[in-house]
Amino acid sequence: MPVLSEDSGLHETLALLTSQLRPDSNHKDEMGFLRDVFSEKSLSYLMKIHEKLRYYERQSPTPVLHSAVALAEDVMEELQAASVHSDERELLQLLSTPHLRAMLMVHDTVAQKNFDPVLPPLPDNIDEDFDEESVKIVRLVKNKEPLGATIRRDEHSGAVVVARIMRGGAADRSGLVHVGDELREVNGIAVLHKRPDEISQILAQSQGSITLKIIPATQEEDRLKDSKVFMRALFHYNPREDRAIPCQEAGLPFQRRQILEVVSQDDPTWWQAKRVGDTNLRAGLIPSKQFQERRLSYRRATGTLPSPQSVRKPRYDQPCDKETCDCEGYFKGHHVAGLRRSFRLGRRERMENPQEGKMSTVAESLELLTYEEVTRYQHQPGERPRLVVLIGSLGARLHELKQKVVAENPQHFGVAVPHTTRPRKSHEKEGVEYHFVSKQVFEADLHHNKFLEHGEYKENLYGTSLDAIQAVMAKNKVCLVDVEPDALRQLRTSEFKPYVIFVKPAIQEKRKTPPMSPACEDTAAPLDEEQQEMAASAAFIDQHYGHLVDAVLLKEDLHSAHSQLRMLLEKLNKDTHWVPISWVR
Repeated sequence: MPVLSEDSGLHETLALLTSQLRPDSNHKDEMGFLRDVFSEKSLSYLMKIHEKLRYYERQSPTPVLHSAVALAEDVMEELQAASVHSDERELLQLLSTPHLRAMLMVHDTVAQKNFDPVLPPLPDNIDEDFDEESVKIVRLVKNKEPLGATIRRDEHSGAVVVARIMRGGAADRSGLVHVGDELREVNGIAVLHKRPDEISQILAQSQGSITLKIIPATQEEDRLKDSKVFMRALFHYNPREDRAIPCQEAGLPFQRRQILEVVSQDDPTWWQAKRVGDTNLRAGLIPSKQFQERRLSYRRATGTLPSPQSVRKPRYDQPCDKETCDCEGYFKGHHVAGLRRSFRLGRRERMENPQEGKMSTVAESLELLTYEEVTRYQHQPGERPRLVVLIGSLGARLHELKQKVVAENPQHFGVAVPHTTRPRKSHEKEGVEYHFVSKQVFEADLHHNKFLEHGEYKENLYGTSLDAIQAVMAKNKVCLVDVEPDALRQLRTSEFKPYVIFVKPAIQEKRKTPPMSPACEDTAAPLDEEQQEMAASAAFIDQHYGHLVDAVLLKEDLHSAHSQLRMLLEKLNKDTHWVPISWVR
């Protein structure tokens, strides 16, 4: 085997090794692989470059001069000024070529060891408090919008730090400011010894662009992830009236029944949310569910929030009292099953399960209206229709609306046939006007909570059962029921998926003209006693049950109310609606 000399380079070593490879019966594949690798031209070129670099590294050459570009320019200037011969012209052309000039520039860069970028000199007034901390200068363009971040003073260090980043705001869109970052300067103004409200004022007054000097947090917070949590607000909220909110300007006002998209629940006290359908993409602060419940519980304990037991309920929609009135079950010559006279708990002598009433009172007293998680829902073909529930204030006359809708299309709409203990009349049929049962059967069903509503009239019991409602829905019909608002909680289940419509009469203010002044404008006369009672009934339902309502129907007359109701019913199976998330899980 040939012996390698000490001067042999790596390239020669590989070439010699390749020539010494011999086929071996036990390692044919391995030998073939090595031969292919060592025979590659690219590997050979790399080895040659490696040898050249090692050679110059050992020689440690020093440049003859450090400014070859300047020397070339001087030579070109001399050649242009002197008489030009053929050799001189050729040299001038060579020195003028871009490739040669670039090579000379690279030569000077290597000779001068100018490998790092040139940094600007440190300012004379550098803050010595920064020590070795990394400082980040952030420039944001925010136009006239808020910065989209709140600040607080750290209790331990006294530093001004970013408390939260509002989703969709200028700070969030930049991706350069994070929760926990320490704020040192705003537009060159030191903020270390300023109060948070003073800093907020500086930020608010900054128009166009704003420059922040910040120290990044030691452990940068993870970027907020998109959440698809939607909440229906069950109360009105105005951040300007909330003394507990960290920053009123960052608060998000909303109305009851409005749908909110909660984008961050990182803070257990203050969530970040956006109003669904709002063109403003910036999120705002809202009280969290837990925090709002604590506040309501405290108000109830201190007596500033009235409990349900202490509220005096006004009268609701009144039915006709005559058993042979217009709601006998006939409408324009068509008989409609179940459209008998209405009855209501509380309007006549009530029969009530004591335990059921006690549980209802306890449930109402413990209910704290904050938020309800919802999701989009659309009725699918083959799915049972949703239950349509009508509630009405005094004067709404819901039975008229039901009659008109069902009689117009009895194949698509239906009503639940009520139960009664009174004897059947000669012209009546079982399951058409009523389900006729004995008092013992009625009371047994009542004990097992099978009735949605029940009452007593002329010593006879009447009631609407849940089974009767389900029987209508099982026929793939839209069942319409009118109930007292108290019954809504029993119907709000995934089985019924109720669509609740609040019908309230339009109360027209009477106008009067002062005598002897025909040119004067009419003035509003006070409402009479009946109108005041109707207005109080509507206000009570809206205040205590409005969060359960899907649509409000203002009834001026039967014709206009029927048109509005028919439009709502047409959209019920076509449009997408917000429902409690528990209904679709």
